[in-house]
Amino acid sequence: MTQMKKNLVIFFGLLLIASTNVWAQKKSLDNIAAVVGGAIILKSDLEMQYAQYLAQGNADNPEVKCYFLQQLLTQKLLSQQAVIDSITVTEDQVDDEIDRRLRSMTSRAGSQEKLEQFLNRSVIQYKDEIRPDIREQLVANKMQGKITEGVSVTPSEVRNYFEAIPKDSLPYYNTEVEIGEIILNPKLTKLEKEKFRDKTEALRLRIKGGEDFGTLARLYSQDPGSAREGGELGFMDRSGLVKEFAAMAFKLKPGELSPVFETEYGFHFLQVIERRGEQVNVRHILIKTEPTPESLTRIKTQIDSIYKKVVDKKIDFATAASLYSDNNETKYNGGMLLNAENVQTRTTYIPTDKLDPLVFLTVDTMKVGGYSQPFLFSAADGKQGYRLLYLKSKTGPHKSSLDQDYPKIKEVANEDKINRTLSQWFEKRKKSTFIKVNPEYDVCPTVATWNNAQPN
Repeated sequence: MTQMKKNLVIFFGLLLIASTNVWAQKKSLDNIAAVVGGAIILKSDLEMQYAQYLAQGNADNPEVKCYFLQQLLTQKLLSQQAVIDSITVTEDQVDDEIDRRLRSMTSRAGSQEKLEQFLNRSVIQYKDEIRPDIREQLVANKMQGKITEGVSVTPSEVRNYFEAIPKDSLPYYNTEVEIGEIILNPKLTKLEKEKFRDKTEALRLRIKGGEDFGTLARLYSQDPGSAREGGELGFMDRSGLVKEFAAMAFKLKPGELSPVFETEYGFHFLQVIERRGEQVNVRHILIKTEPTPESLTRIKTQIDSIYKKVVDKKIDFATAASLYSDNNETKYNGGMLLNAENVQTRTTYIPTDKLDPLVFLTVDTMKVGGYSQPFLFSAADGKQGYRLLYLKSKTGPHKSSLDQDYPKIKEVANEDKINRTLSQWFEKRKKSTFIKVNPEYDVCPTVATWNNAQPN
């Protein structure tokens, strides 16, 4: 936030607290979207959030500003209560959230330079400007969590919620399955890796010999995100890079060319372009390692052995997954796949129309409790491996019922209770807090009721 903007915030805040008649002063209204207690929401705050929304690749939609204003109004109420309740967040938490958002925005923009062009300011400037708002958002989220931390539903509340749903409005569920997996990825020997290292080293020597880094990156680098940019990644901090890459990038001086090194993605070398504090801009060339026929044969033998053990019941599937699977997203969950559309609740029930087509074709003919023969597959990144599937359960298409769908109904009932708890809290706080919204936003149905609140 600029000093001028800070001064405006202080000036208008004091003026509005001193007298509600300030609202009639047109000059003050020009920059203010709303007043909540002793805090104000500037139109520029609203515009900044909308700019973030656009920078994330979303289409222009003026109605979204109404939603953002509603969010800012609730955020102010929550953060003011957080001060009373001594709820805070650490600077590290603020840094992590800022970095997370900027990584997403940079990825969507294509590069840091393109993002800075869109924002019309440097990333460093932008981080400073959004920092107070990010801190307030995190505090507000923490306060909201405190309000609802004790909320839970009893079995009788779940039943009452379900029975209150009109019978003709009950949701219809498609066939759902629970599927476990064990994945083995090929591991190359040191000798098998040499040809990939040698290819990478040959490119590095060509650059040392005077050839253009950007040209060779565009021609040969197997990192699709950076190759078209001549290998350039844009400014990033350590958290945005894998540890081996970060260690190399932050060790070198600008212009210095690294030796070849290995990460989980393959073999790289890089050159530092510029360093700004704890951020570095580098360009690199990546040559991915690929499985050899021998490495695939080795893991085929291994997964066939695992298959025989689980089929002969010498080891249960969950234990086998935790011991042998190379998929870190499922191995610590007994090998069970999670519903990608509902990961927060960690439900293992997946509609068959949401399954990967190859997985669906495999389990469609399996019996519940059965195992697939291990098969060769390609992951999203193109890497090959072997996969073994387990069909734990299968539920046919049906209208929701307490017997079959209790976990899902409980989740919805709990969410409903949380929302009612929050609504009650907000209604109470709105009645005891001075809130005034600029008439310019009367077109927003989501904020129409906020102006009705009056101070006690």
